Amino acid sequence: MLLQRVITAAVLAPLVILLILFGSTALLALIAGAIFLGALWEWARLAGLKTVAPQAALIVVAAAAMVFLWISRATAVTPLLVVLGVIWWLVACVWLRHFAYAAAPTSENRALKLLAGAFVVLPAWVAMVSIHGRYLHGAGLTLLALVIVWAADIGAYFSGRAFGQRKLAPQISPGKTWAGAYGALVAGVVVSVLSGWWLLDLRGLPLIGLAVLAIVTVAASIVGDLIESLMKRHAQVKDSGTIVPGHGGLMDRLDSVFAALPVFAIGLMLLLP
Repeated sequence: MLLQRVITAAVLAPLVILLILFGSTALLALIAGAIFLGALWEWARLAGLKTVAPQAALIVVAAAAMVFLWISRATAVTPLLVVLGVIWWLVACVWLRHFAYAAAPTSENRALKLLAGAFVVLPAWVAMVSIHGRYLHGAGLTLLALVIVWAADIGAYFSGRAFGQRKLAPQISPGKTWAGAYGALVAGVVVSVLSGWWLLDLRGLPLIGLAVLAIVTVAASIVGDLIESLMKRHAQVKDSGTIVPGHGGLMDRLDSVFAALPVFAIGLMLLLP
């Protein structure tokens, strides 16, 4: 299983890096939008939509929203939606504390989860496009956001295996431990500091600010991972899909990214106005 995950990552990661570093913001928006919509399709199934027609209708509406958000990206709509995305992940922390809420397969709970899916996917897409297109080093900053999440994932895996005893959220995701969370935070901070110092030439307070932003970003990524685990537990499935060998579905691979991107984007607005 680990070997398959590594092979898949070794194939996909260079493609993602090339797209971010050498693709235009428009191309990134298009390709990332298609991938994010695929993850939303999986979220809809986890939420309780089992037939193709309503799932397709949801995707069409979400795609139309992306087109509108792209057209209005230079207005106040972009930062507003990113802020709403961050607020949603704060609400998600409350949901994790009351994890049995909305578990019953009722139409009301399904509607709530579909609304939550919109706040999971759309702010993350807007945040990615905004980071890439707004800053002088936008491509590098976009990649840094992803690398922080990737490093946190690796740090969590190895520190959890080596030292993990105390469970982080045993009733939601039994495999996650506090040691894994601490390892994720350390890995994310190390990557951010090295990148900020070496690639962005940051020193002093700006570098410290980036390290703090990495801590908050990694914390958000853990919440994103737990929320998707909660959705799968409610849906009584192991993975959101099977499209990514060794990783499950798109949502299984992107859950942390969806939570991290809006937080990272807001942090950059404060650090690099």
